[in-house]
Amino acid sequence: MEITADNRLRRLIVVGDRVLVKPKNPSERTNSGLYLPPTVTEKEQVQSGYVIKVGPGYPIPVSAEDEPWKETEEKVKYMPLQAQEGDLAIYLQRNAIELEYEGEKYCIVPQSAILLLERSENLFD
Repeated sequence: MEITADNRLRRLIVVGDRVLVKPKNPSERTNSGLYLPPTVTEKEQVQSGYVIKVGPGYPIPVSAEDEPWKETEEKVKYMPLQAQEGDLAIYLQRNAIELEYEGEKYCIVPQSAILLLERSENLFD
């Protein structure tokens, strides 16, 4: 299978309660026109970005004690996350793990570090 710009992120699997976020480019200058060095904008506690991929959620253990004779097909069930692909996430920078993939910068953020989600129904339409 050839890797293209459209399918390169499909190979990534986000694990557990984590979310893959593409950070928004912070403004390089203030409202008054002063240019800020990258070290200033990187130290901000709260960042925002777009949710690219979402993990399966929080694992819920399946109890076999209720019906031990019943075979279960799925060993682990998940409680899904609130974040969805395309949401704008406001998250705590200190909990984010920054990484670079295929020349693009991303952050892996646990759902517990996400403070707010803005959902626009027609973001990818």
